[in-house]
Amino acid sequence: GLCLLVLRVFIGVHVFLVSCALPDSLVRRFIVRVMCSVLGLLVRQSDPRLRGAGARVFIANHVTPFDHNVVSLLTSCNTPALSGAPGFICWSRGFMELGVTGSRAELVDSLKEYSAQQGNPPLLLFPEEAATNGRAGLLRFSSWPFSILDEVQPVALQVRRPLVAVSVADSSWITELLWTFFVPFTVYQVRWMPPVPRGADERSEDFALRVQELLAMELGVVSTRITAADRTEHMKRLRHTAQRLPFAPGGDPGCRTSAWALLLGGSVVPPSLPGGAPEDVRVAAMAQQVKEVLPHVPLEVIRTDLVQTNCVDTTIANLLEGRVPFFPESKEPGDLPAPSTSQAAAASGIQGSVAAPSSKPATKQFAKSPVERHLSLQERKRALYDYARR
Repeated sequence: GLCLLVLRVFIGVHVFLVSCALPDSLVRRFIVRVMCSVLGLLVRQSDPRLRGAGARVFIANHVTPFDHNVVSLLTSCNTPALSGAPGFICWSRGFMELGVTGSRAELVDSLKEYSAQQGNPPLLLFPEEAATNGRAGLLRFSSWPFSILDEVQPVALQVRRPLVAVSVADSSWITELLWTFFVPFTVYQVRWMPPVPRGADERSEDFALRVQELLAMELGVVSTRITAADRTEHMKRLRHTAQRLPFAPGGDPGCRTSAWALLLGGSVVPPSLPGGAPEDVRVAAMAQQVKEVLPHVPLEVIRTDLVQTNCVDTTIANLLEGRVPFFPESKEPGDLPAPSTSQAAAASGIQGSVAAPSSKPATKQFAKSPVERHLSLQERKRALYDYARR
């Protein structure tokens, strides 16, 4: 792997120089594609006849930082730079600089002007706005790419490589490039789909959702409602939890749910207790944490769910949201053990944060509006999560 890495770094410099020297044409794409195969980057495509269907906007799922480079090896297209400072790095990575630093509305107007000029290559856009490994589902599509034109062409991307995960959360494009050079090969499968026109009086949000469903069906994954902002917030929580509880069960990035683990890339090693504690001891310790937060839930139900999730937070969320059925344990108040000082303070803090402005107990309150009930549930969950992390 190290020998391949060193060798391919020197070859990659030549590939970059050749791609800069030659104008965009069929000959240039063929030469660069052959040279990229030496770098271990193999590109395959399905239904190439659909590639020239006349669409001016390509919509693709986002897997790696080099998706736009791979598609540009098959057809002429441009991807606007949405983040990062403009300059040599942005240009060298193959992004198109529009000089727009304002809102999305200004970006859409600029792209509309670009697409109106017939001599310009089509646009390649990634509505997910964040990369995933594409094995579990698609992030929710943003609506702005569907406001440019009334017809788009979906492009399904799948990437696989041996030994190393395709996309790892929070990794930079340089890290992904070095891993691409390190492993023997990385295979990109590009599937062209028929163009999809906008329906009569169809909003951009509905248009985006419809194209997302079509791409999800083509890839054999689910169409989620998780946004790129949710992904960013999730990664912040994982880093914060790992810094505060580096050895605690559920305090490791391995505490992701299966959906998040598949979406954000790679398999994760489940967290373990210090000193190599056995699996049943680790699960028992996490079950006790959940039991302290939700004392009315049977311990066996908690253990069963923890074996599947490996995460205290996820199990609490499953129990609170009703995804795990159980019969509450009935205990008399006198049978409950007296809480410690720290637990009593934490419990009082939870009760103070969960309690509504009304003086009635939260368990006897039932809001009339569904929005109020949802907010009340979210407040309880947030307070219980804070207590579980203590």
